[in-house]
Amino acid sequence: MNDYDQIISPENLVYEKPALMNDTPMHYCPGCSHGVVHKLVAEVIADMGMEEKTVGVCPVGCAVFAYRYLDIDWQEAAHGRAPAVATAVKRLWPDRLVFTYQGDGDLACIGTAETIHALNRGENIAIIFINNAIYGMTGGQMAPTTLLGQKTATCPYGRVPELHGYPLNITELASHLTGTCYVTRQSVETVGAINKAKKAIRKAFEASMAGKGSSLVEIVSTCNSGWKLSPVKANQWMEENMFKQYPKGDLKDTTSL
Repeated sequence: MNDYDQIISPENLVYEKPALMNDTPMHYCPGCSHGVVHKLVAEVIADMGMEEKTVGVCPVGCAVFAYRYLDIDWQEAAHGRAPAVATAVKRLWPDRLVFTYQGDGDLACIGTAETIHALNRGENIAIIFINNAIYGMTGGQMAPTTLLGQKTATCPYGRVPELHGYPLNITELASHLTGTCYVTRQSVETVGAINKAKKAIRKAFEASMAGKGSSLVEIVSTCNSGWKLSPVKANQWMEENMFKQYPKGDLKDTTSL
């Protein structure tokens, strides 16, 4: 046995790509958080043994090609309509693990109505909400979640409430809805944060399968291209700015009731 064989022997394996992730060239920008969250979703599905009984609903936006990366059943929805599609899938196949994977422009702007009403009805679905506070795919415009003072292509001097209104804190809003059982805000900028995000995704998926109501997992994420920052500086900017307005942690958890 040569040195290379010893390095890759099973007992020396520390980490490997999730089996559910396809060998697809990554289309996300370097430093984007989407790839990390894809990995977490794949790991949770495999850990739960739900590979053959999971249906994901992908959106319009940066994550439009989510179906390329995870080897599960997918359904693409019209812009913002993922929660409505997921509702239909779950009601027709109640034994399936059904989740949506949406960005803030898709979920909190054009899909606001579908999101709020699906959550308020208590549909047994989980919503993975990637919030980078900007329209990343179309050029870095202001989004409903853009922070006060944050500069974008359409508010180059910073968002001011008198002109642009206030950011829409969709997760806080979801926590007050009767139909939600688990609402949390996480991030993936450090190893510790990644581990917490994975636990939150699993909790949401388990609540969905247990028929306890709707879950929303917001993951505050980077958009170094839209923010015009390097990946390292994007993570630093997120810690210094986004968490001041978007505190992390569980906002609602009634899964044990």
